[in-house]
Amino acid sequence: MTGASNPSSGTRADTYAASLRLSVAPMMDWTDVHCRQFHRLLAPGARLYTEMVHAKAVIHGDRTRLLALTPEQAPLALQLGGSEPAALAQATHIAADHGFDEVNLNCGCPSDRVQAGRFGACLMREPALVAECVAAMSAASDVPVTVKCRLGVDDDADYDVFADFVDGVVAAGAAMVVVHARNAWLQGLSPKENRDIPPLRYDWAYRLKRERPGLPVVINGGIATREAALAQLDHVDGVMLGRAAYHDPYVLHALDAALSGGPLQPRADLLRALRPYVEARMADGVALKHIVRHVLGLFHGQPGGRLFRQVLSEGAHRPGADWQLVEQALSATEHAGARSAA
Repeated sequence: MTGASNPSSGTRADTYAASLRLSVAPMMDWTDVHCRQFHRLLAPGARLYTEMVHAKAVIHGDRTRLLALTPEQAPLALQLGGSEPAALAQATHIAADHGFDEVNLNCGCPSDRVQAGRFGACLMREPALVAECVAAMSAASDVPVTVKCRLGVDDDADYDVFADFVDGVVAAGAAMVVVHARNAWLQGLSPKENRDIPPLRYDWAYRLKRERPGLPVVINGGIATREAALAQLDHVDGVMLGRAAYHDPYVLHALDAALSGGPLQPRADLLRALRPYVEARMADGVALKHIVRHVLGLFHGQPGGRLFRQVLSEGAHRPGADWQLVEQALSATEHAGARSAA
């Protein structure tokens, strides 16, 4: 899983552009390299994002681990955290050399740790600094720089302030904005509560797109079904799935198939397509549990889905666990489904 040069071929650029319609959100502790490999099998046309990585970690840390990717995961974006233009620029240059197709600046995370580091959602209160960061990142490479933001912070309720923030980052060089269509509360709510409690206001994202038709706008937040996602595409350029893609990953596959016109694949076939990757990573010393934790929701809402999760959850951490455990989980699920249908 080494970095690759960033191809400038029309094919890759065209694939990146087409992936605007569907993407999977950067999610801490979830969208690691193993998760993304699974999501790529589910959604060949989607744009994938890494977990957020701080710019200084990219510069000084273990890049083999932090920037792990495979060629199949393209189009792939690296999400950076930080607020120092020089560090973000250096990290963007490294990302471009490593093979990423986009670098995204996090202006939406509300956690205390992020606030203490002066990045994430609190940056929406410093639009001039964000513009300076984006300008430095854009000058550092030819890879598109994008911004993921909220509508505002705490009780901000002025659309014009939000729109001015977006205009500032676009003027500085941002090629696209991803709008998590709710405010971020920096005090009084946990990161988990920040994903549910502040009310969604999709209309702000819709208005942004109407008033700036040339700006690519992707919407995120509270989108849990294929139908809801497709409805969003009547108003904006793209939809970004978050927790739905993780907890019920077949939704991601169904949406990708709807957008591409391709057939729906059986869940078991999609999972078995992951076998070569699993066995190659295990040969490198990766434990099965680190990979299959990302597939537990594949049979969400299906007969036998609970049994599928149980077999994998209880067995994957045991010494010697290998692909045969996955086959056992699939077999148990198939039998449970057959009994349910009888």
